[in-house]
Amino acid sequence: MKKVIAILVVLVFIFLGVTAYADNAKTTPKYVFVFIGDGMGSVQIEAAQYYLSFEENPSAKTITPEELSFTSWSNIGMVSTNNVNGSTTDSAAAVTAMASGNKTLSGAINYKVAKNIIGIKQLTTPAKLITEYVKEAGIKVGVITSVSLNHATPAGFYAKAKSRDDYYNIGAQAFTGTILDFLGGGSLLAMNPTNQTGLQELAADNGWKIVNSKEDILAINASDRKVYTMNPDIAENSAMAYEIDRERRVSNGEDILSLADMVSTGIRVLDNKEGFFLMIEGGKIDWACHANDAAASIHDTLALSDAVQVALDFASHHLNETLIVVTADHETGGMTFGTDNSVVPAHIGNLVNQAVSFEVFSDIVADMRANGTTFEDALTIIESDYGLTTKPRYDLSLSAAELEFIKTAFTISMTPRDERILSDIQEVLYGGYEPLVIAVTQILDHKAGVYFSTYGHTGQLIPVYAWGANSDFFNGTFDNTDIFYKLMDAMDLVASD
Repeated sequence: MKKVIAILVVLVFIFLGVTAYADNAKTTPKYVFVFIGDGMGSVQIEAAQYYLSFEENPSAKTITPEELSFTSWSNIGMVSTNNVNGSTTDSAAAVTAMASGNKTLSGAINYKVAKNIIGIKQLTTPAKLITEYVKEAGIKVGVITSVSLNHATPAGFYAKAKSRDDYYNIGAQAFTGTILDFLGGGSLLAMNPTNQTGLQELAADNGWKIVNSKEDILAINASDRKVYTMNPDIAENSAMAYEIDRERRVSNGEDILSLADMVSTGIRVLDNKEGFFLMIEGGKIDWACHANDAAASIHDTLALSDAVQVALDFASHHLNETLIVVTADHETGGMTFGTDNSVVPAHIGNLVNQAVSFEVFSDIVADMRANGTTFEDALTIIESDYGLTTKPRYDLSLSAAELEFIKTAFTISMTPRDERILSDIQEVLYGGYEPLVIAVTQILDHKAGVYFSTYGHTGQLIPVYAWGANSDFFNGTFDNTDIFYKLMDAMDLVASD
């Protein structure tokens, strides 16, 4: 009798073990979203969290970070981003690591690297992309970005090029290749208008539906195949507007599509019973941080968070079938946030006074130069767009040193570019940007407790957040090439390259 009881106990434990294993068994997601905040390090995310908290409760005596759509997820990792050149990568090499699992040289997209007989690293053969494996599995593929559609990061999920600047070739691969079913966001970057027109004609010749009006973009659905949607409101460099500029214009009555709108459109086009893979880039976080524009960076980070929320809303109808990954390609600007300086007002809420991106303010400065604007009138414009004032005893009151810094930059900016003579220190100080723009932006940044150490990229670890089916694969610290392998494993795909 005791033997029978013992056997029954063993069988119960075996049954419970099998049941537990079944409950925790790997579930292959049908719908995969990969969000990449270009240049978005941990500090960029934290600054956005504190800014959002202030926005929602500006009268609070103390602020705590508000959760973004993805920051409360339990599966979080940290990713190293070095490439073949060294510890600091560019977007092309970074996306190559994530999209194909290969390290490469800066500037190259999805090309492998090997040493020649004298030890020099050279590009060799193209790598196979995760989106190629996905397409071979019968799954639809889409790419969305807030910047130009043939820029490095979006290109990394459909193209192979030895130079990221080969825009025509990259764009041509989008429309003549077999990977993409949907491409949306900005427009096409080309070296000249003829090439840009040629890419659009190439798309039409290859059966792509080209949609560039707000009404038509919002009307697209799954019956449309091979869709190229271009936001009708395009800013500089064939990109969508900075979110801070879009929000200002929307508050003034304009109706402009957001990154979240583009994600909704992509889902409608790609949605099918076999599933889809959709990469979405918030590309202008990087551009804002290159210019050390904290406010513009924060607004675009929040725009990415809104776009992630669209994916979460979709996933609520496809529980256990959806995987969402949010990460970055690298950090930009060496951004730091917070200060213990009790003399200079340092509060992230000061950034709410900024009404325009550095890009728009650069255009305003150009108009100042053309119109012969006086320094006094320039200060009035600066107060309107940034809140910085010569009036005393305000949080944003300019000190004598700050006012002199602005005046020096104003004098340079009012000089035609080909007539400017900058010292070596000024060359470094302004980083190639419009001096008055940098002066004003940096002063406001510092009054908000935000500082940048560079106009370039850094080698910082970047975060990765994951939610949904097999999201636990993304816990821990790992290399950016592992993002490719973790996505492949999560989707039950086997690399053959």
